[in-house]
Amino acid sequence: MIMIKRAWDEWRSGYMMRLISESFVAQGGLYAVAIVAMIAVATTTAGSAYLMEYIVDAMTSPEMRGWAHLIAVSVIGLFLAKAVASYVQAVYLARAGNRIVATQQERVYRKLLTHGVSFFSENESSDLLMRTTHGAQAARQLIDVLVTGFVRDALTLIGLVIVMVNQQPVLSVMFFVVGPIALLGVRYLLKSVRSIMQAEFKSLAEIIRVLQETTAGIKIIKVFSLEDRMIARMDIAIRKVEHRSNDIARLQSIASPLMEFLAGLAVAGVLVVSTIGIAGSEQPTAGQLMSFITALLLAYEPAKRLSKMRVQIETCMVGVGLLFGLLDQEGTMQESPDARDLTEGPGRICMRNVTFSYQGSVPVIENMNLSFEPRTTTALVGQSGGGKSTIFNLIMRFYDPDTGSIEIDGQDLCGVSFSSLRKKISYVGQDTFLFSTSVLENLRCSAPDASDEEVIAAAKVANAHDFISDLPNGYDTQVGENGTFLSGGQKQRIAIARAVLRKAEILLLDEATSALDAESEAVVKEALDALTRHVTVVVIAHRLSTILEADKIVVIRDGAVVEEGSVVDLLEKNGSFRNLYDQQFNKRRVATEC
Repeated sequence: MIMIKRAWDEWRSGYMMRLISESFVAQGGLYAVAIVAMIAVATTTAGSAYLMEYIVDAMTSPEMRGWAHLIAVSVIGLFLAKAVASYVQAVYLARAGNRIVATQQERVYRKLLTHGVSFFSENESSDLLMRTTHGAQAARQLIDVLVTGFVRDALTLIGLVIVMVNQQPVLSVMFFVVGPIALLGVRYLLKSVRSIMQAEFKSLAEIIRVLQETTAGIKIIKVFSLEDRMIARMDIAIRKVEHRSNDIARLQSIASPLMEFLAGLAVAGVLVVSTIGIAGSEQPTAGQLMSFITALLLAYEPAKRLSKMRVQIETCMVGVGLLFGLLDQEGTMQESPDARDLTEGPGRICMRNVTFSYQGSVPVIENMNLSFEPRTTTALVGQSGGGKSTIFNLIMRFYDPDTGSIEIDGQDLCGVSFSSLRKKISYVGQDTFLFSTSVLENLRCSAPDASDEEVIAAAKVANAHDFISDLPNGYDTQVGENGTFLSGGQKQRIAIARAVLRKAEILLLDEATSALDAESEAVVKEALDALTRHVTVVVIAHRLSTILEADKIVVIRDGAVVEEGSVVDLLEKNGSFRNLYDQQFNKRRVATEC
């Protein structure tokens, strides 16, 4: 009763009640079939113990031997029904559990995609992976524990107790003495289970983190001979998981030997009591005594599972808490409730008195006023860390400004829908990312409805068609994880082709040609020049040679605009741009002379 009350209190509060109301109810049909099958298993288990009286009497009493054939048929039917019910129970319980795991993982992934870029900067991927996979599994395991515990095991135990009381009321007292002792023996296990499980989740996340860093940074690891350091990190994480897994196994395993010892005491007590004649005024028959002992022995397994149920609940609740903690976390970027789609327009971008800082630190951009005119190319130049990439992040609304506003065609981005904003913009970054699929699918992800002819045309614009055609399977060639099977220049040309295929009014290029050789850069630059005549283009460039033909150049330093104008105007000013120009081209001239 203590265990049932505690489980009930847990159910009424917090995540357990929510999990039951959301997941259990959603899979109610599958669980209903499983529960009916569990009731059948419990009934047939109790029936088999009760039938033992007639089996033994038929074997030992001459007057009962005429019933042997009927009893044999009953035994076959009973165990056949139990076998079928056990099969149905297992299948439907698994189906419901698998559906819960799939549903929770789908919910978590959809939730992750509602967050802004800052969320993924603040949360490590290993932690998110742990919450998504292990949290969903914990939700499934928790419901399985509750359903099997409160239905199958509880009903089986009740049925067997009824058989025991019916056969030998006085001897059944032994069971009611042993049961509470076993339950009290399990209570002390619960104090440390949750803390151990939380620590184990952290260690598992560290294992995943080391694996991810090894995969992503294998070149750095090899170059700087970091193998021993990575092995040491992994060994520490694995040892922590092993240690805590041993602790959990130790705590969970205490219940079984405790129950086995107490069950042995109970059987021995029954044997002694029955032989000395205290069981009642009438001497029990061999069949009654065997039926009682059978019920007592069969009650051991469900009683043991029920005694461990609380430990299992505590273990699962850690993962469920992590899962719902992620689902309940408020999105870092929220779309306005009355957001409207961006209206048709040429793509004029205005930044009005914009100030922005990451996580409340020193402002990266402060009181910036800047405009990007349609059908022109504006280049952002300046030293690293000046705020150029932050401008891109704000235009794409990965972040919102602390103060001020960013407008496209006169509409504040904070009031427009994400979908219409994304359709308006195409982007090529310095760190090219490709999905682990075919070249064709990587190109088409920017325009899912594009025809094969349009895809090929975009690839030709980016000077990528020739090398794609030479790949083993052409456009159907798999590129590997983040384009592992391609060179840096090939990846960047595919990224440019992907942006070309988008056909957006605004094109953002962040060092888009940095990984190309001089010949390929010249070809791609010529293609981009043709492409960008009718769109708003903003370019971040550290190599000034790539932006000398831009319509306007803006020099950014320490989050502020220090100069803007055409190349000729800025060179005549002898200011910051002239200094950058002289530094780069004087170095190039010296290198050429050498």
